[in-house]
Amino acid sequence: MYRITKEFHFSASHQLHGLPPEHQCARLHGHNYIVVVELAAADLNPHGFVRDYLDLAELKRYIDDELDHRHLNDVLGDDCVTAERMAKHFYDWCHARWPEVTAIKVSETPKTWAEYRP
Repeated sequence: MYRITKEFHFSASHQLHGLPPEHQCARLHGHNYIVVVELAAADLNPHGFVRDYLDLAELKRYIDDELDHRHLNDVLGDDCVTAERMAKHFYDWCHARWPEVTAIKVSETPKTWAEYRP
């Protein structure tokens, strides 16, 4: 199995409603997010790729146009935009375009990652 990954970055705010008021994530705050998309294939295409990285420019445009420097609760229509839910959101968005997508990882901080892999 061949696997490739590509990393994307953006900054945005969110708030996790429903947590105790003293919980730091209950307050409005932001992160410098990292999103890693993983694609896999048993065989390479005629050009020797799992998928051409240039094809993933559509994800960069989506992130830049819809998510970067925005309030994710408003954009995603969710009162609880966790990294775990974002990973699933990105997986669904990407997999609808590129069937080779096998997983998405989302980081909110340099030490934390959430992954969605069906």
